[in-house]
Amino acid sequence: MRALGAHPLHPVGSMQLRVARLCHDCEEVHADQHCPVCASETFTFITRWVPAPERRSKPRPPQPPPEADVYRRLTQPETNDHGTAWFLKRAAVGLTAVGMAGWLWRRSSTRSDDRIDNTPEKS
Repeated sequence: MRALGAHPLHPVGSMQLRVARLCHDCEEVHADQHCPVCASETFTFITRWVPAPERRSKPRPPQPPPEADVYRRLTQPETNDHGTAWFLKRAAVGLTAVGMAGWLWRRSSTRSDDRIDNTPEKS
């Protein structure tokens, strides 16, 4: 294993934990895209096993995952977004309601006509 930090940007013997990579083939610790010893591209960041402390004095607030935004839009739809789809949906519901009311009205008027025709006549 070579001396840590033999990268041109880092002095010999020092390497930042955030950029340190472990080669899967020769177990070299390096900071390059390719292993400088065996030229392999298979590596794992050391921070997978050794967590790096936050460099900031105040850590960033956690960002919500993108799924949270989708869930928020589904549960709280915007009320001022009345597009074509909204208009067509409302029109379909309205036409269905008018059609059902007309059908029930005709049906009730047909029944009342049948009752008038079926009443026994008094002689």
